[in-house]
Amino acid sequence: MDELKFVTSNPHKFREAETILEEYGIEVKWVNLKYPELQADTLEEVVLHSLRWLKKKIEEPFFIEDAGLFIHSLKGFPGPYSSYVFRTIGNEGILRLMKGIKEREATFRSVIGLVIEDKLYTFRGETQGYIADSARGTLWGFDPIFIPKDMGGLTYAELGMRKNLVSHRRKSLELMASWFSRKVKKA
Repeated sequence: MDELKFVTSNPHKFREAETILEEYGIEVKWVNLKYPELQADTLEEVVLHSLRWLKKKIEEPFFIEDAGLFIHSLKGFPGPYSSYVFRTIGNEGILRLMKGIKEREATFRSVIGLVIEDKLYTFRGETQGYIADSARGTLWGFDPIFIPKDMGGLTYAELGMRKNLVSHRRKSLELMASWFSRKVKKA
């Protein structure tokens, strides 16, 4: 089994990544470390900035992940600022902003940043969906207000572990795992 380090201070993200990457024969080692996150207009910029900082501190290969909720009627807000927005106004604040708005389409994006052989790579996954009228379920982050398309109108939080079948993070992790597996086999 191949091993990759996942640098995150978020135990929920680690468990999700560990479960998904196990399917690809990749063992994930948790590096519980906070690192600076640039406030930027794209998730890719945020991830690449953090990777450059971490390259000086962590032995490769390792990866990080950043995610954002992009609400179409709010011109992509909160987007790359999702973590800050969640900490400050949370799900209830987003729902207040959405009050009376009929257009509730949203995209949840995940960008994985990988450092291997002194090179930086990014992988992006997306899940299309909608913002719920109220928070439902008890998982973390924006999961109680995001309804992925084609999952019976349930929020990520209501899906529980089934979220891992359709999540934005799964999609970016799968892209990375597939690329990493091909790279390791060639070596």
